[in-house]
Amino acid sequence: MGKRWLNERKKDFYYKKAKKENLRSRAAFKIIQLNNKFQLIKQGDSVLDLGSAPGGWLKAIKDLVGEGIVVGVDLQPITPIPQVKLILGDITDENTITEIKEYNTSFNVITSDCSPNVSGNWEIDHARQIYLAEISLGLCNHFLIRGGNFIVKVFQGEFFKEFIDKMKKIFEKVLISKPDASRKRSSEIYVVGRYYDPKYS
Repeated sequence: MGKRWLNERKKDFYYKKAKKENLRSRAAFKIIQLNNKFQLIKQGDSVLDLGSAPGGWLKAIKDLVGEGIVVGVDLQPITPIPQVKLILGDITDENTITEIKEYNTSFNVITSDCSPNVSGNWEIDHARQIYLAEISLGLCNHFLIRGGNFIVKVFQGEFFKEFIDKMKKIFEKVLISKPDASRKRSSEIYVVGRYYDPKYS
């Protein structure tokens, strides 16, 4: 299984493109494609990126915001990126929330590419991933400005609709997209919340 995955990855268009362009991961193309489609991140924005390791999204986001603020959070260490604040911590931990607040209290955009450690049991993996997506969504109440945007990865499954309904309570628009850079066989999908406003709840 491991050898097959490595062979498939070597043939993967976006993997080869990432290597050629010296990007940290093929995932960088996902956020680039999502932003090209929805225009969520712009020059000068402040962005909080959750589940940042190894930093593919962070580098792409920093390029998009220019002189704007970018903060990345992950349990795994991330090789430094110029002018990007990195926080080593668990987004479910109150200490991590406090550390984010100490650096910046409000963001134009929150992005989340969080994934659980995959067990191989689909029902368990789906539930764990939805949990991380819900934690990410909850951080909008702490950090996202009114009118801000949110991007989150979700695994499709039993709890998907329930999660979408929660997003509709606090965003004017909720959109679903699978960028070309997502592997075809992957069940991951990205949910976009536009124009955050708690009045919708």
